[in-house]
Amino acid sequence: MLSGYRRENGWWGVRNHVLIMPVSVVANAAVNLIGKEVKAAVTVNHEWDADPDDPDFERIARTLCGFASNPNVAFSLIVGVFEEDEFIAERIRQMGRETYFMYLGKYKGSLQLAQAAVPLVQDLVEKAKNIKREAMPIEELMVGLECGGSDAFSGITANPALGAASDKLVELGATTILAEIPELIGAEHLLAARAVNEEVAKAVLDVISRFEEDIRRLGVDVRGAQPSPGNIEGGLTTIEEKSLGAAKKGGSAPVSGVVEFAERPSAHGLYIMDTPGHDIEQMVGMVAGGCQIVCFTTGRGTPTGSPIAPCIKIATNTEVFNRMHGDIDLNAGTILDGEDTIHSVGEKIFEEIIRVANGKPTSSEIRGNKEFAISRSWSRMSSLVSVF
Repeated sequence: MLSGYRRENGWWGVRNHVLIMPVSVVANAAVNLIGKEVKAAVTVNHEWDADPDDPDFERIARTLCGFASNPNVAFSLIVGVFEEDEFIAERIRQMGRETYFMYLGKYKGSLQLAQAAVPLVQDLVEKAKNIKREAMPIEELMVGLECGGSDAFSGITANPALGAASDKLVELGATTILAEIPELIGAEHLLAARAVNEEVAKAVLDVISRFEEDIRRLGVDVRGAQPSPGNIEGGLTTIEEKSLGAAKKGGSAPVSGVVEFAERPSAHGLYIMDTPGHDIEQMVGMVAGGCQIVCFTTGRGTPTGSPIAPCIKIATNTEVFNRMHGDIDLNAGTILDGEDTIHSVGEKIFEEIIRVANGKPTSSEIRGNKEFAISRSWSRMSSLVSVF
């Protein structure tokens, strides 16, 4: 049985956080001061300066709004610099979520704002404690599918096993998100062939070709390049080999649609999100898009987590599982060891997702991994390179 926290707009969370988030890098200090006094609250920092002329303004605003409105957040406090920074809080309210706003200009500095905010945040923490778990429809569950530190075993153990779990979730009416566009290059024709209609098939091909066009502006031939040094050391030899293995996280379910970075899917099923390959940025994008849980396969060990979403780490081999005991939740290396099959490990992953959704802490939560990063568009990076 699945349980969660029903939010005022009908969404369901599997965690019950109070989040304090800055609109601008200038507000980081105030956010940290509040978090120091109210340790039960979750804080995030970032380096964006909230410049309205930033070409990535809408992308970043969508990310911040989506992250703070994730159903794992019971209440949020948005901290701005100026009164007009309340536009972030207003967007969150338009999503039907309860949020609060304070800005430095009104309180003449970080210390004074923090002193004024602490009683409010303490009240929100107590208010969140009174929200009780209820029986949650599995159709309301959204799970991100991620890999990092891939090795030669990723495509034959953890990734296909996660794909089997994804297929079961989709079959039961839940939603899963396959991201990391750079790691789908060479597998786009296989994903497009699984699209629910021609429009979605075109969108799959377009999102990958768009990435390639953007990266070519940096003078990089992605298909002619090699995997990262860590991937090569792990046994991968080509981009296509890595992509074919990475795509297996999406199982065999039909592809229901393609969404932009930090955009929430409009229906159930398997979706592809336009994210970079950077572990932290892609996780932020999927969580901002509504994922309450992320499943993260790794062949070399990547102790990345989220401030608000439990991250289930799955090792591709037994050696890394044993070596990183306490950072990894499940071992798909048992497939190589002959103890399990892809299907049986997929079933274990599915069962772990349900246990985590019901409140079981993941290794990343226990360890305190709460990484957060703002993702820039490739077009923005291309323009920055051209300046130099």
